[in-house]
Amino acid sequence: MEILFYIFVFFFGLTVGSFLNSIIYRLQIGESFLISRSYCPHCRHQLSWRDLIPLLSFLILRGKCRYCQKPISWQYLLVELTTAILFLSFFIFHFSFFIFIIACFLIIIFVYDLKYYLIPDKIIYPAVATALLYNILYSYFVLHTSYPFILNTIYAAFGAAAFFWIIVLISRGKWMGTGDIKLAFFIGLFLGWPNILVALFLAFFIGAIIGLGLIASHKKSLRSEVPFGPFLAVSTLIALFWGQNIINWYLNFCVGL
Repeated sequence: MEILFYIFVFFFGLTVGSFLNSIIYRLQIGESFLISRSYCPHCRHQLSWRDLIPLLSFLILRGKCRYCQKPISWQYLLVELTTAILFLSFFIFHFSFFIFIIACFLIIIFVYDLKYYLIPDKIIYPAVATALLYNILYSYFVLHTSYPFILNTIYAAFGAAAFFWIIVLISRGKWMGTGDIKLAFFIGLFLGWPNILVALFLAFFIGAIIGLGLIASHKKSLRSEVPFGPFLAVSTLIALFWGQNIINWYLNFCVGL
């Protein structure tokens, strides 16, 4: 029975990932993702149920539209698989329903900022509201206390946002954008203190490594714009799973020096 639950959660994650792809595409073109049917972005042909089976349709069609034979972006497959793997991991670690929702916001932010160099307010504001509601319910029903935990997350949110706001002011918007300030606020509200420190450190560390790799491969220059949202999204998930372990390792390392 446990294996069947894992399989169900994995396929449910694939389905949610397919829905997230629809949101990402329609956000960019300003179209509702709740009303109209799915269609090919190239030929605009309405897709049938055979074309919308998560993962399988992409593999069966060999990454091409059934009607116009134009290539389907690998984004669709990768988002579906990533969502499914994350959902399965959350299920194994017994994370709450709110974590599943917040992960969906992070996936959308990762892909959208990577493609369009923008973090849309239509995503970040509901994400902040979800994180705040999660904190309230978690503190009341799990911790049976309110103010200490909620204040912890609020301080972390404003602290992270202020840090990015200073960077934006110093660089006059060249190093960071206002979307990164809002994203930092959301992440601080979600992770709290001290996990927000882990997320921020990892985001800058991963960003530096990838940035140097892009420069070394001549795909970017020192003046090139690189979206920071994807690094923040990845580091948030790492801090969620292993934040306390990383902090403990660092403290033990400092003691051993």
